[in-house]
Amino acid sequence: MTDQRTTSPAATEAMAPATERPAIAPARQRIWPGLPYPLGATWDGTGVNVAVFSLHAEKIELCLFDSSGRHETDRLVLPEYTNEVWHGYFPDLRPGQRYGLRVSGPYAPRQGHRFNPHKLLLDPYALHLVGRLEWNDAVYGYTIGHRLGDLSFDMRDSAPFMPKCVVTDTAFTWSDDSPLRRPWPETVIYETHVRGFTKLHPNVPETLRGTFAGLATPDMVQHLRNLGVTAVELLPVHTFVDEAPLVHRSLVNYWGYNTLGFFAPEPRYLSDGGIAEFKTMVKVLHDAGIEVILDVVYNHTAEGNRLGPTLSFRGIDNASYYRLDPNDQSRYVDFTGCGNTFNLHQPRVLQLVMDSLRYWVEKMHVDGFRFDLATTLAREMDGSFNRYSSFLDVVRQDPVLSRVKLIAEPWDIGPNGYQLGSFPPGWAEWNDRYRDTVRRFWKGEPGTVAELASRLTGSSDIFDLRGRRPWASINFVTAHDGFTLADLVSFDHKHNLANGEDNRDGTDQNHSWNCGTEGETEDQNILALRARQQRNILATLLLSQGTPMLLAGDEFGRSAAGNNNAYCQDNELSWLDWSEIGAEGEALHAFVRRLLRLRSEHVVFRRGRFFLGKPTPGTKVKDITWLRPDREEKTQEDWEVSYSRCLSFVISGEPGRYHLTATGIAEPDDTFLVIMNATEETIDYTLPEFDSTHAWHPIVDTFHPGGAAEAKDIAPGEATPVAPHSLQVFVRRNETDQPPQF
Repeated sequence: MTDQRTTSPAATEAMAPATERPAIAPARQRIWPGLPYPLGATWDGTGVNVAVFSLHAEKIELCLFDSSGRHETDRLVLPEYTNEVWHGYFPDLRPGQRYGLRVSGPYAPRQGHRFNPHKLLLDPYALHLVGRLEWNDAVYGYTIGHRLGDLSFDMRDSAPFMPKCVVTDTAFTWSDDSPLRRPWPETVIYETHVRGFTKLHPNVPETLRGTFAGLATPDMVQHLRNLGVTAVELLPVHTFVDEAPLVHRSLVNYWGYNTLGFFAPEPRYLSDGGIAEFKTMVKVLHDAGIEVILDVVYNHTAEGNRLGPTLSFRGIDNASYYRLDPNDQSRYVDFTGCGNTFNLHQPRVLQLVMDSLRYWVEKMHVDGFRFDLATTLAREMDGSFNRYSSFLDVVRQDPVLSRVKLIAEPWDIGPNGYQLGSFPPGWAEWNDRYRDTVRRFWKGEPGTVAELASRLTGSSDIFDLRGRRPWASINFVTAHDGFTLADLVSFDHKHNLANGEDNRDGTDQNHSWNCGTEGETEDQNILALRARQQRNILATLLLSQGTPMLLAGDEFGRSAAGNNNAYCQDNELSWLDWSEIGAEGEALHAFVRRLLRLRSEHVVFRRGRFFLGKPTPGTKVKDITWLRPDREEKTQEDWEVSYSRCLSFVISGEPGRYHLTATGIAEPDDTFLVIMNATEETIDYTLPEFDSTHAWHPIVDTFHPGGAAEAKDIAPGEATPVAPHSLQVFVRRNETDQPPQF
């Protein structure tokens, strides 16, 4: 078979003379042929096998460093090339060894090749990294300022400025830890940031704040358990890079959506330097019944566009790892807005993504993933989205990944990038239409009631196909990207000047309402309205069908001072301040706990099937009934009233043949009435009459500061006032029934 590697000097636009490279002492390590698998540097208990994929390289060297990572001690050529993989076995290497790679080949950007052996590269399969990238001109493969731009060739050694890979022993005593596999209908997600969650907590030891170990401390775990969430979704924890422009402005990439290593945990989140810390965190959370979901970024890497640095993939095999512009292979196809797109059409690149995902499930015991800009992962070579793409197909049939929680952010910035509802069965999706509709309704916008009804009931218009269920809708009103809940009701406009981009960054479409004054105020009426609006939104979110997601800190009213894009703010603007929650924050926290307990105890708020709007099979009662204030059922004409800003409905607790336990037993529940009033006026609602033996017992009234209703039964057919900007929940019961506690 013909060797497809590019070796012709004619294909090389620039190449550094070997004599100009740093001198390294002759190798003192034994080198055996080794195997082309597994990829990466693998300790087998005797030695280390090193295997690196590169289709177009001419030579790959393993570079060893002393324990400080500053001094290169050996440069060892991988002796074998099998099935597009360079490999060798090193019987004298041990765990803890610092290393990197140097890859030789053509430097021909117009042909898509950017090899430069003067640049130390990170192993794509490295399990652990130490040190941080220092922004120096030497980390670029071309000479900055050269008249040829990125067509020039830079001969400075980048090793002093690069993190180093570490050979890692993955042994860990998991004891009886096993996947929780909590059913989707029971899932409540809590989106948080490893560093920001604990950085200011007074009961977390200072040395552990902002780390995986800090998140696993008793106070933090107890907070999650008491709140009632079932899963934490962690913003990116894969090793990432702070972009040069941010560093030059004394800022950082706080969120972490700039991945450089898909197997290695971010070093700044490790308190003791070892990856076992992450595993310990997972085990502690599992012991508390809490799943761990990772926000992962496989759509692009930290190497940026053609003018970005050469840190790993670009120098190992640029033409394989990235999607290149077919009209100019020195440039990249960019569906992400981050300069490049990872090439999942290359089998070995797709393998890297799959190997990474399986590693985090099998070796690190995580329970699922949220895929950033997931539309990009399913784009074909012509740029079109395909729900049967290679990536989605291999995940669906994978015996490991098909059993964990898979969540798509169903959009990117490419053509037809918005693909909400287009992902395959088995996937859940971030539902931004839920977010926007709930925001607009409680802001008081007319014309939102009909769509709100769809969003509250699991968005069947989007997800009810191919056997998908309501849980496929990840319902959220706030997330890391955008206003916090407190800011959503306190600001009409973003306030992002701290980001250093003249307030140009961040969305302007917030659907927010400041309740009368922008930002901080001492007006007690406005403060009371803001508190009520937060309760309205939280009650709506946590009592909707689908999978709710809470943003960390919203449970006690955290503010980011109106910054709706705090991606670069690693400071008090982003950190949760546990010491200044205050009485109102504690009251909101208690309200959220009670809502989550109500949701947990009542299956009607987390149904496994979509509503039919007609009698549930096996019963004579409609599963859901939409009502007017006069207790009559809504007609089609009522739904078409554009100025309406109220909504009420009854959810039946009759199980019929659709709502069964895992063992096939019918699961009856109470019947609930929910009334939502987004107007400025009190509206009298006549409570519906199903029969004369059941009264309506109020349990939630967001008009009251604590959110609890006055415990006074209301007979069917009687009217009750619903205050402006408020939500009420009633349960139907017999005189002998004990109503739900709230």
